[in-house]
Parts: sequence; structure tokens; C-alpha cells
Amino acid sequence: MADRPRLTTSAGAPLASNQNSKTVGANGPVLLEDYQLIEKLAHQNRERIPERVVHAKGWGAYGTLTVTEDVSKYTRAKALQPGTKTEMLARFSTVAGEQGAADAERDVRGFSLKFYTEEGNWDLVGNNTPVFFVADPYKFPDFIHTQKRHPRTNMRSATAMWDFWSLCPESLHQVTILMSDRGLPVSPMHMNGYGSHTFSLWNDAGERYWVKFHFKTRQGHKHLTNEEAVEVVGNSRETYQEQLFGSIEDGQFPKWDMYIQVMPEMEAEEFEKKTGWSAFDLTKVWPHGDYPLIKVGELELNRNPDNYFAEIEQSAFNPSNVVPGIGFSPDKMLQGRLFSYPDAHRYRIGTHYESLEVNKPRCPVAHYHRDGTMPFGLKTNPDAYYEPNSFGGPVEDPSVEEPPHRYAGQVGRHEYRANADHYSQPRALFTMFDAGQRDRLFRNIAGAMAGVPSEIVERQLGHFEKIDPAYAEGVRTAIAAHAEDNPSASTSHAAE
Repeated sequence: MADRPRLTTSAGAPLASNQNSKTVGANGPVLLEDYQLIEKLAHQNRERIPERVVHAKGWGAYGTLTVTEDVSKYTRAKALQPGTKTEMLARFSTVAGEQGAADAERDVRGFSLKFYTEEGNWDLVGNNTPVFFVADPYKFPDFIHTQKRHPRTNMRSATAMWDFWSLCPESLHQVTILMSDRGLPVSPMHMNGYGSHTFSLWNDAGERYWVKFHFKTRQGHKHLTNEEAVEVVGNSRETYQEQLFGSIEDGQFPKWDMYIQVMPEMEAEEFEKKTGWSAFDLTKVWPHGDYPLIKVGELELNRNPDNYFAEIEQSAFNPSNVVPGIGFSPDKMLQGRLFSYPDAHRYRIGTHYESLEVNKPRCPVAHYHRDGTMPFGLKTNPDAYYEPNSFGGPVEDPSVEEPPHRYAGQVGRHEYRANADHYSQPRALFTMFDAGQRDRLFRNIAGAMAGVPSEIVERQLGHFEKIDPAYAEGVRTAIAAHAEDNPSASTSHAAE
């Protein structure tokens, strides 16, 4: 006992007892003056914070990004120079499930990375898919509503999902990935990661390049079928956490190879003329034949957090965290996320969320953000609380000014869906599937459509028909077989 720290209150006062409340006699009422009891109960009431609206269920670990190749002609970012090693944090997640959801559920997986660079934090907030369901942030809240619980039934609604998807054919590429084998990875280690959005890189000469980030798993791709997932979830709801935490504890450090696709800035206009769609459309991928993968380095996860809540639950990834040499693009969804992510963190965690240890940059920080709730860790010159000032406060550095975008257009609400091609890329993906993969795709969609009104099903089948008649016919046959095998599941949810 002598070598153990002494138990105290949060104000540092030592505690004589942590076993019994203070009462009048052994059986008398508890006293309000028992500040130790009140402190303990009050803190328990405040141990949780609001869960993330999306990506609530997650798993994470620390690691290192090692740059093994030379991509310096594209970017001045110090973290991407040859031989550089940068500490980082990764968080993987499901999109739709709450914190108590099972890990092995069919869903898109978040793949978020925070790099603690010498120039500040660089956050790459992506998914395990190179595309997404929508291309405009105006539709993102609507889409997320379809993934959450129905206001009346308080249950997930297949009708809402398929109604939205069938009315938004831009979702077809992502829906096909979600319902394919790729939609249910065995673990975080057995899936790729993508920045998904189009970002930009810029070099010391002021030249800008559009870029897409890829992280290819070295563990190989492994997926579960729906039937296997049912058995897995029946045995454990925490399989991702078990596998990620366990492998790192055992010294089996998962790795990914990092690549980029690069497009010269002014080529985006020609690309659109050639393909008929924008290089900044989040529902599309860049053809690898035109923009091959360029190796950057390797990412390794090698340390588990000591406190899940403090280091993973309170981790805050923000796509607007960039460093000199890395920038944004006209990608509509990216532009929306630049606002919504830090706004969510300020609401969920607090004004000074970036002062928390897990979110804090490893380099010096100096700014004029003051006051607000819990401004811990902020050591400022009391006379230099505004800018410009004459009292030694931090000043700007013009040398890190980002070059202006040369690719620009008229500002407005432009309709870009009318002539867009939503079918050729999912068609190319579909043609890559062998017979077994197609059969599982059909059965997965059929199961997911159980109970959906027939007019919505037919609308969606019409889209599948435009991708490939075999796609629509396969799903139609699977729906009939599913209904025959599960007659109780065919009840319409049209009232939802």
C-alpha cells in the first residue's frame, strides 16, 4: 500500500474512505455535505458524451506513416518527403450503426487517419470505398436519415433506404459495392482505405495537382457472407475490436501500402469533356489506366490506445486539417464536410476539442482563439489577445500561402445530374464479378429489399437493367426465391 498513490478528490484533497457515504448514525439519512459522494455521482452522470451522428461505432490504433518513394515534385508537404516517418492515429467505423451495434454488419466502413506532422495535423477522413452514395452535401442529411431509425417505428427502414437510392441513381456505384462481397469485410485489417474525395497537392513552384489517396491492405481482402455474419454476430458483437486490438497486442502489426492518383490541375476540364463527368464527382473513380497508382509509402499500426474513451471516442478527424502542400478541390461533398466535421466536434466534444491530447498537434500551436468552455492547455500572452498587436503575439507566414486555383467556374447552384452517366462504372464493376460473386450480390440485395413496396423495387430494378440486363434479372430471380423461402418477410412497409 505504501508505494501506491493516495486517492484524492478531483481538487487534490486526500480521501480517508471510499467505501461508505456520510450518514447520521449507521442507518441514518445521507448528508448533503458529503461532497465526496456528490462529486462521484455527478461525474458518473457525465461520463458519456453524445455519440457521433454517423460513424458512431469505431475501433482505432496508433501507428506510423513511412514515405518510401519520392513524390516531392507534386507536394511540398514535409510529411510526404522521401524517408519521412510520421506518427499517426487511425479510426475505423461503420456508418449507420449506433455505438452498441454489432461490428460485423453490412455497411460502408470509415477509414480515418490523423497524421501528427511537424507542420500541424493532417487529417484524411475517408472510407473503405473509393466512392459514395451522393455527390452533393445538400443530399447528405437526407441520405443519413434513411440509414437511421424510422421516426414512428424506431426501426431501420429498408423502404426508406431503397426509396432514396432508387430516386438517386448516382448512388448505384456505391450500392453495388455495398451489396457485393466488399460490403462486409472480416476485420479492419482486411480492407482498403480511400480518401475518396478529390484533394489537391501543391509544390514549391506553386503548381497544383488533383489527387486521390489509396491505402491497399497487405493482409489481403477477406469478407463475410450474410450467413457467416449472422453466425459471427451471434458469437460476438465486438469482432472488429477483438481482432484489431488482439493482433496489435500480439505484435502482428497490420500494414497498408499508400498510393496516390495524380491529375494536373488544368487537365480536369479536358477530363470532363472526355468522360462526360466531373473529376470531382464523389460517385465516380478515376480510371487507373489514365491515372495509375503512384506508390508513396507504407502505413503500419503498432500501438493500441491506453484509454479507448479518451483516445478513440474523443478523437476528432477533420478534413479541413491540412498542411502546406496539401489542399482541397471543387469536390462538392468535400466542401460540405469542411464545415460539418469541425462543427460536429465543437458540439459533441467542446469548443477546444483540438486541445485534447489525442487531437493536439505535436508541433507548437499559437492562435487567438480564446475563452469558451474548458480552454485547457492554452498558454497565451495576456497582452496579445488580438491581431495585429505590438506585444509579441503570433504573426502570419506568407511563405506558406497556397497558390490560387486556376480551375474555376461560375458560382451558383448548378444541376450536374441531368446528363451524368451513373451506369458505366457500376457496369464495369459488375462485369468483373464471377458467377459466385454475382449470385451473392443478387441474394444480398434481395434480402435487403425484403418488405420494400413493389413500385420502389421496380424503380430500382430499372436502374439495374440499365447497368446490365443480367443484373436486373438476377436480382428479380433472387427476390422471388427469397419471398418463397421467407413469406413472413414480404410484408410491405409502405406505411413507413
